[in-house]
Amino acid sequence: MGAEADLFERQRAFAAHIRDPERVAAPPDIEDRRMAIYRELFYNNMQSFLATNFPVLRQLYDEKRWQQLVRDFYARHRSQSPLFAEIPREFLHYLERERGAPDTDPPFLRELAHYEWIELALTICDAAMPQGIDPDGNLINGAPVLSPLAWPLAYRFPVHRIGPDYQPQDVQGDPTYLLAYRDREERVGFVELNPVSARLIALLQERAGITGRAALNTICTELAHPSPQAVIDGGSDILNQWRRLGIVLGTDVRNSVPPSS
Repeated sequence: MGAEADLFERQRAFAAHIRDPERVAAPPDIEDRRMAIYRELFYNNMQSFLATNFPVLRQLYDEKRWQQLVRDFYARHRSQSPLFAEIPREFLHYLERERGAPDTDPPFLRELAHYEWIELALTICDAAMPQGIDPDGNLINGAPVLSPLAWPLAYRFPVHRIGPDYQPQDVQGDPTYLLAYRDREERVGFVELNPVSARLIALLQERAGITGRAALNTICTELAHPSPQAVIDGGSDILNQWRRLGIVLGTDVRNSVPPSS
């Protein structure tokens, strides 16, 4: 047990220095030339992986500030998953819970990082597809079934427009509603929603078995819209577009309703 404890302590000291070489001294019995190889290898892998998964965020930081951000994450955060693909999620946890709010960070930092992470999360998601679906079912009279790979999102900032030439510093106007999805060809895409289509998605998620007509009638009532049929027709177009994109899989055969005469 003594030998095992000694090995564990040496590994802990080795890893602590690799994570934070400016504050934690290297083990005294290891040549610094050798330690430098590990310092560079581990850090460069981490920095490269984060830059690949958060490309817009990387563009917004100059080299010095980006290195400081990655160094701080690498030194402070304790990952809960051993999987390499989970590093971006761990980075989000760091931003949300440990980073604080330095003046050098943009106000949309966390929302932009979440938006960029969604693409990876959808790419590796292995959610099972529901059964008992008519892919050609009537989306107004039937109950539309959403893909489990269609995720509605809401942000204070228009994260899909942020880049080096557009960096809003204040929240303005209504929230930004987006729908992230993975289509039948395994491609990830995003659709911008307005308040009505965002409400439609929410109703389909919240009320299992609700027909497209019932969902759209609910929206008509909430809006006190003077022309319910116009909302039904517009909603039908939206639902069929979502079906073409793979966001809506079809209708639930257990809740099929014959067309009204």
